Amino acid sequence: MTDLATWLEAGGLAAGAGGLGYAKVRAPRVYWSLVGLPATWGRFTWTYSSTMEVCGLTVQPSGFRAFVKRNLARSEVRPVPPKVRRVFPTSTGLRVTLRLPAGLEPADLAASSERLRHAWGVRSVTVAETKPGYVELRMTGYDVLKRVKMPRKAQPRDLVVPVALREDGSVFERDYRKVPMALTLGATLSGKSMYQRNLIKGLAKLPVGLVGIDCKRGVEHGRYAPRLSALATDPDAAGRLIDALVAEMEERFDLLALYGVSDLWELPAEVRPVPLIVLIDEVAELFFVTSKKDEAARDRTVMQLVRLGQMARSIGVYLEVCGQRFGSDLGKGATALRAQLTGRVVHRVNDKQTADMGLGDIAPDAVVAVTAIAPDRPGVAVAGDTSGGWSRIRTPETTADEAAAVCREFAYLTPELPFLAPFRPVDRMVPPMPAAPPLVVPQPATE
Repeated sequence: MTDLATWLEAGGLAAGAGGLGYAKVRAPRVYWSLVGLPATWGRFTWTYSSTMEVCGLTVQPSGFRAFVKRNLARSEVRPVPPKVRRVFPTSTGLRVTLRLPAGLEPADLAASSERLRHAWGVRSVTVAETKPGYVELRMTGYDVLKRVKMPRKAQPRDLVVPVALREDGSVFERDYRKVPMALTLGATLSGKSMYQRNLIKGLAKLPVGLVGIDCKRGVEHGRYAPRLSALATDPDAAGRLIDALVAEMEERFDLLALYGVSDLWELPAEVRPVPLIVLIDEVAELFFVTSKKDEAARDRTVMQLVRLGQMARSIGVYLEVCGQRFGSDLGKGATALRAQLTGRVVHRVNDKQTADMGLGDIAPDAVVAVTAIAPDRPGVAVAGDTSGGWSRIRTPETTADEAAAVCREFAYLTPELPFLAPFRPVDRMVPPMPAAPPLVVPQPATE
């Protein structure tokens, strides 16, 4: 009987160990909650003071505190680390709120994030300032970007579209009210198209007008035709479409002046025009010309696009520009247009200069992170903003058919805009695939 109990205990331990091993690979959230979180929390608690001191994140105590330590407590006066105010566990990591002592700033902790990550044995440590004097250490216990799964509560609303997951487990959202114009860069097979699919999939569910400019004969945006109010598939049509958008912009400015307001959202709901999202795929095609006689049309198109980037935010027209490379080498007006694109998302690129074009002017530290993206991780990107902050993100895998199905489902939300009627796309039927030839070619019977 004793031997049987021993074997049962051994079998139970083996099954438990095997279950934890399986959870670590297939269900990392479960493994983190059961094993990783208690171990990390304990390691953080026991080594916090010494880790901060070794990393140079301590300051000398105030004169009063030093006096109390020296004369009343009769103990050694040691440097003071940031005060831990709150420790909050999450399904992906650990969040710690710190009160910074005089002499430290958030940048000091951000510069030591790699050392803190290794000291506490976590996947990543990011630093975010919550309010003056307080920062939050966001620790991630495992590779959240390995298998991206968006939270159920991450749903499109107003003009906010959840697009990807950050490496700290939070959701990266495309908020057009806060960041009206954006630039997305990435090499072939970097996941740039997947980012765009997730964006279109979310925008299709909102009461907005979608305008597509795809100079590759519409091979990317053509499948989203049921939800598009307009689609241009060559540079000439794109130029005419952009001219129509500029004319609409001027009419909307007249409407704002009539009501004495300076923003579309200050207008009464009954007269407020529908917001428009302009999706530009491979923006370089708008700059390239094959002959000198086409340069005048190109310059006009780019100038009108720059005007939209400068002024269209207040009348509810937003630009979403995508491309493989975008800089002054494209031609006249490229740098002026890029300066209007506040949001930046850069996927894996083929050269450091492209990363500099996308993030070098707003978040120089992020350029190194872009060049370190592995080719076998499509969808991983670095998102930056004009505040100098940046984060790694990854979009969930979404096929073109899934995005097209959502566009067909919500086609009833497509607004009928008279000025875009000449550019309204036709939902093209996909021709059937030709039948495969038989494996055995029949031979005529001989007499």
